Amino acid sequence: MSSIQKESMYTLYYAPNTASMVVHLALLEAQAAYQLEKVDFSIRAQKDPAYLALNPQGVVPTLVHEGVAYQETPAILMLLAEHFPDAGLMPAAGSVAHARCREWLFYLSHNLHATYRLWFYPETLGFSDYPSGLKEDLQTRMAGFWDFLEAHLQKNGPYLCGDQLSLADFYLTVLMRWSRHMPRPATGWPALQQLAARVAQRPSWQLMCERESPEPWHPGAPA
Repeated sequence: MSSIQKESMYTLYYAPNTASMVVHLALLEAQAAYQLEKVDFSIRAQKDPAYLALNPQGVVPTLVHEGVAYQETPAILMLLAEHFPDAGLMPAAGSVAHARCREWLFYLSHNLHATYRLWFYPETLGFSDYPSGLKEDLQTRMAGFWDFLEAHLQKNGPYLCGDQLSLADFYLTVLMRWSRHMPRPATGWPALQQLAARVAQRPSWQLMCERESPEPWHPGAPA
């Protein structure tokens, strides 16, 4: 890890309770020099022209480093793993475990994250509110993802990449947190609950919560 990478400032554009939490976690785990810029959703700051110049989609997270704005959560996470190879954010580059970690990042993004978007924002489907049956269908779909992840952790855990904690587990924990108000929160699956509890006990998670002040969430103590 070069001195430039250690000293060069990162700026994270974030909003509490969103996917930017996992990027914040990664910065803390890497002990990176960073500053936070809050994007206030209550005044639709994500649609302000100045922010759209950084992120034309008008979403968070956006990470700026050395004048370049980076978007998309998995891409940002992999970038930080490259910038801080000694931080243990992902298994060693070139290893099978590294490839598996990348697979998990994309799985979480394409499946869980994408389904949550439909759950929280029905307007993305052209609806002002949920038509009959849609929420139930989304709940069933989410439960299928939790079943799949639970089975994997029961067989191959305690983490997604086996014994090694990685960015994939941080991402998963943030996504699990979003289920806290759903009829079947993800903590109802024991291996998932234990993984989330371990992550939530890390100093990086606690410091992230202290700095962002998200809604409280307590996945419980690991078994």
